[in-house]
Amino acid sequence: MRCFVSALLSQMKAKRKAMGFRQEDMATRVGMSRQQYQRLEQKGNPRLDTLELMAKGLQSELVLIPREKLGLVRQLLGANTHDAVGVAEDSPLYDDPWRDILGDVE
Repeated sequence: MRCFVSALLSQMKAKRKAMGFRQEDMATRVGMSRQQYQRLEQKGNPRLDTLELMAKGLQSELVLIPREKLGLVRQLLGANTHDAVGVAEDSPLYDDPWRDILGDVE
């Protein structure tokens, strides 16, 4: 579980940077102190409602997608069927359904 939260927070941080927001900007957008926001990005372990606030601040939504439907959702959204390093979704090496869930931000 810890790895998932860490990966999600890393993607949220990358999205924040891609949008040109500083931690202080995001803290203001979601209604918390900069120190609280900084601690979340660095150490993690946010509550679900905090993740929802962070997602809204990034003009995004948190969505739980069943693994068996992930390919269909990506197809519907027009997403590439390969992850960032070129591993096909049907490859045994592809095991991270949350990779790039916030879009290509790197």
